[in-house]
Amino acid sequence: MKDKVKESISLFFAAVQTGKIYAENHPKSLEVTESAFHSLREIFQNTIEFVIGIVDDELAWEGEVFFDLSKKLKSVIYYLKDRNIERIYIHQALTLEEMRRFIALLSASKGEFQRDSEKLLTRHDVRHIRTSKIKDIDLDQLRSRDDWDKMQEMYNSALDTIGTTVDNIVEGKAVDNLNIRFDMLNMLDFFMGRHQELITLISVRKKDMITFAHLCNVATLSMHLGSRLGFSKDDVMDLGIASLFHDIGKIAISSRILKKKGKLDDEEFRKMREHPLIGSKILTKYIDTLGIIPVVVAYEHHRRYDLQGYPKVEYPRKPHRAALIVSLCDVYDALAQRRTYKKDYPPNKIYQIMVEEKGKLFDPELFDKFYASLGVWPVGTIVQLTDSRIAVVREINEEDIFGPRVEIVSSVGKGDFLDMADKKQKIKIDKALNPFGKGKEFFQSI
Repeated sequence: MKDKVKESISLFFAAVQTGKIYAENHPKSLEVTESAFHSLREIFQNTIEFVIGIVDDELAWEGEVFFDLSKKLKSVIYYLKDRNIERIYIHQALTLEEMRRFIALLSASKGEFQRDSEKLLTRHDVRHIRTSKIKDIDLDQLRSRDDWDKMQEMYNSALDTIGTTVDNIVEGKAVDNLNIRFDMLNMLDFFMGRHQELITLISVRKKDMITFAHLCNVATLSMHLGSRLGFSKDDVMDLGIASLFHDIGKIAISSRILKKKGKLDDEEFRKMREHPLIGSKILTKYIDTLGIIPVVVAYEHHRRYDLQGYPKVEYPRKPHRAALIVSLCDVYDALAQRRTYKKDYPPNKIYQIMVEEKGKLFDPELFDKFYASLGVWPVGTIVQLTDSRIAVVREINEEDIFGPRVEIVSSVGKGDFLDMADKKQKIKIDKALNPFGKGKEFFQSI
């Protein structure tokens, strides 16, 4: 019975994942939901109600804790907890149509689940699935530290998935495409336009996770830009997956070369430049699982907009748009990461460096769209104003990438908002403060 219960939970959670990734009536979503439903029907031969519990981030059923299953499904556990769900009660009378509606509501109605899941489910005629909240909360009272905890959980879960997937690809093993896509969508939802928070998170990661964190950041930035460009949901996901594995070829490069602080010699540089070809060959084996776009992006992400990059091809053509997007986001995140072996580049310095490559390394249209969506001073940046007050960037302004809306967090005028794009505004942004340096005392205001 226990094995059957674990199978049913796995299928039910897979239905939750596909419901997040695909449209409600997508064949894949319908197929997985139906499989989960039929598995539950077998459970109901022995019980009237089936209860899935979450106890301290672990899945439980009738006092049995499934640690191995919990590890595999950690991202879905966080997804449910973010909707204040720690118990799911499924009654024997459940219909397939009810289950489909429940899955769709999970994806579309996060706020309503947090407030009153019973009222939400009743309104949509889902009468044989109930959920219980983690606790009663006033959403208006949620503070940034709660957000911070959720971000850490989401980020850590995504990094675990990415690390496992990269290891599997390196070893030629099968990869769990559903888990990857689910984590990427969660990251996109939670970190949309919030790259400064990602940078803050990566700053407290272990050194051995920095590479995975960089891949995760580039994927989030790429999906964000793709969505702002009007890409379909499927295309955004394909772009995210391609971003995750764009540097997979570097696994063939020795760590001595990758971590070398000084200038590479000719032989080391030659080996480094082989990683796009190596990566594309590795990913060719996973076309059936991951699609063709990761292969293309791995091969082309260093070819540059002006075609002066590598690998060189016999018949030069403009790189695929996905490769140009990943290249742009890759450089931005590499500059933004605070590493011990290079300077702490503030956001305006990063812009100055990157704008010099507009039309050369970067597609001019994509460059402008990127900064219109992110701003020179990203949301969450701690800044010092010309009147010496400290503020945090709360909103970007697409019409003026240098003029965000900021909230004062230092004592004088604390809580006031200033529009830096207002021409009448005499106070300007002077500089950014490192949240682990001079901006440390204002860190909790991010």
